[in-house]
Amino acid sequence: MPYRICKAIEIESGHMLSKHHENCKYPHGHSRRIELILESDALDANDMVCDFSVLEIALKEFFDSLDHAMCINTADPMYKAFKKTCGDRVIAFKDTDPTTEVIAKMIFDKVQESLDDYADKKDQPYPLARGVRFVRARVWETSTAWAEYGL
Repeated sequence: MPYRICKAIEIESGHMLSKHHENCKYPHGHSRRIELILESDALDANDMVCDFSVLEIALKEFFDSLDHAMCINTADPMYKAFKKTCGDRVIAFKDTDPTTEVIAKMIFDKVQESLDDYADKKDQPYPLARGVRFVRARVWETSTAWAEYGL
């Protein structure tokens, strides 16, 4: 049975769901809680799956870019106006609505890429053992509703 750790990150972000037929098609925001779950069959030399600082260092830039950003489908008629007005605070989702499920997959893919990059760099302040697996990204849209993507 593997050891597991979870790092929770809280951000504010907005989205609009152009395919939705009710209020979700309008711009609105959420206080999102994002849980990142990693596992390993063995602990490292410090008796940890990994130091939580690994996640903070490897992911800071990515989560800073999501915080107070607006996620919009590029096919949404409002996309260009939002992009022109808000610039890099708009996160584009190519021809797909940024539902919580879609955002969970995007986060999973980006976190996996960032952890791989971190592990490949020498002389990191905190080690990330090769046996550590990133297994799940859970994204809370509200205090009662979440979606997740993972292995």
